[in-house]
Amino acid sequence: MKPMLDDLELPQVQEVVTLDRRALAEHKPPGMAGSLFQNLGRRPTRVVLWGVASGPDARDFADKLDSKFRAAKPVPFTTDIVADSKIDQVLIDDLRLQDLAGKPERFAYVLTLREFIKPVEPADASALDAGILDDAKQLVDGIAGALKLAQALATGLERFIPVFSNFVTRLQQAGGSGNRP
Repeated sequence: MKPMLDDLELPQVQEVVTLDRRALAEHKPPGMAGSLFQNLGRRPTRVVLWGVASGPDARDFADKLDSKFRAAKPVPFTTDIVADSKIDQVLIDDLRLQDLAGKPERFAYVLTLREFIKPVEPADASALDAGILDDAKQLVDGIAGALKLAQALATGLERFIPVFSNFVTRLQQAGGSGNRP
């Protein structure tokens, strides 16, 4: 089975590597010589693959891959190496394309994919404090008002620039012709 990213077949894949990491938290209780580890589950699986696209469709392939990367949306991914891990959708974390010099219509590509895990909705939203949104709105309104005042202050000081410029010039002149030892 050839690797597929959404509707795009990934040509001439040279290597596929999966990276799995477990999230562990270490706790050092006071008065104990050792420590305790808490298993926080696993992080999203990463898949790194690289290959070469060649032929008359290579430029089109590179453009489609780039547009999927720039869309920053989860896409379906299938390949033999991740078939048993139940990875259905991935986000394209990184894309590197290289136009191979001296070889027309040939692009090397490196894809770093991250497993997309859909966020879970809270089970019961009624337990949330409804006043939090009002508090946040008041804070944002206060910041917006302060920014308007800061802008008015900055533009209001413009009329003092000629006065202070003359004052600085006079101070420099007085210092230059002053009584130095």
